[in-house]
Amino acid sequence: MKEQVKVIKLSGNLNATTSQNLRQNITETLEDGTKIVLVDFQDVTFMDSSGLGALVLAFKTLRAADSQLFLCSINEQVRILFELTNMDKVFEIFPSQEEFNQVLVSKT
Repeated sequence: MKEQVKVIKLSGNLNATTSQNLRQNITETLEDGTKIVLVDFQDVTFMDSSGLGALVLAFKTLRAADSQLFLCSINEQVRILFELTNMDKVFEIFPSQEEFNQVLVSKT
């Protein structure tokens, strides 16, 4: 059985205001029984600590439900934030959605 993947595409700023949408998306994803979530940062221009906090919460929530969270297409500002907080060691980050799909296909 192929794993069901839900892609959450973010855009603009990921901050205290917009991270609420991310939390809502994650909750809906769990209700759907999705096992793999890919958060696509291609259109995200900026992320602050509250956005990072929402991602960590999403990661923990999904892991507790035996689901996985992956990220792709992060920009330089987001990458630096991940590196400064060592979150680049926590999250599996792919350069693009295409590369994520290739790795996923090779695992199944």
